[in-house]
Amino acid sequence: MRVKVKVITGAPKAEIFLIAPDQLKIKLVHRPEKGKANQELIELLADHYDVAKSFIRIIRGEKSKDKTVEIIKDRKE
Repeated sequence: MRVKVKVITGAPKAEIFLIAPDQLKIKLVHRPEKGKANQELIELLADHYDVAKSFIRIIRGEKSKDKTVEIIKDRKE
């Protein structure tokens, strides 16, 4: 499954908002320094979708606030 994500960094707490079935707005606590925000994003999505962090990868926009993330919910995908 692929999801478009709009990331907002520097928030007081991490939150996920559903914009559309394949689009999320996510507030992160960490700033985009040394990959900390991307790591927080992966951890938050892994918890939200109840999958291992290794099943989530940023496929587009690694250095952008607009990202495309792939989430493998089933090993057959």
